[in-house]
Amino acid sequence: MAKCSFMVFFIFISTGLWAQNLAQITIDNRGDKDIITFLVDGTVAVNLSKDGNIIEWGLEYTIPQTGMYPRLEKYMGKEEYYPSTDNEAYAGKVKYIGRTLLTYYTSNDNDALKGKVKTIGITMLDYYRDYDNAAFKGSLKSAGSVTFTYYSSFDDQFYKGKIKSIGGTQLSYYGSLDDKAFRGKVKNIDRNVFTYYSSYDRKEYGGMMKSGSQMLSSGGLKYIIKNY
Repeated sequence: MAKCSFMVFFIFISTGLWAQNLAQITIDNRGDKDIITFLVDGTVAVNLSKDGNIIEWGLEYTIPQTGMYPRLEKYMGKEEYYPSTDNEAYAGKVKYIGRTLLTYYTSNDNDALKGKVKTIGITMLDYYRDYDNAAFKGSLKSAGSVTFTYYSSFDDQFYKGKIKSIGGTQLSYYGSLDDKAFRGKVKNIDRNVFTYYSSYDRKEYGGMMKSGSQMLSSGGLKYIIKNY
């Protein structure tokens, strides 16, 4: 009986841990609109901006030839929203996606937190406060045990505010001393190096990825480089 109870408890805990994972980071090589993706209920992708606002959610659609995820298909399962009478910071926002509860920081919290996603299931999200560096105040600081750092306002203008590290994975970018066709684009993710066609190459190639994979894994997360 004790063994059976332990197994039920283990399944419950492992299911809870598995049900809302930080799963994927999409690096926007065209600008600064990176996407942080959580997988809830095992199949539903929830996309957040790095300042903690939900962009969209749905089922990942895979292009067979590339394995890339260019869009999300509409989720047809359970959705529930906070009523309009709730705290003004999250009234009307999504409360449940499937079995996963989402909570938000309230209007009584620090200005850098108000209305941002606070928890996705059992995963707690924290953010840099308004007294932190201007380049990343309000940006995601941690998701569960995974920490995020960013380049500061004292860094190169082409990558200040961009993600510097996620857990133990380091990211770097091309800067103002590099060719204008690929300034600001990701240069390294961990030991993975990316190169691009320059402004001296054929016009239609300028800034396009020359070497490196648009999809890779590092530190238990999938990274997608969006360069289109």
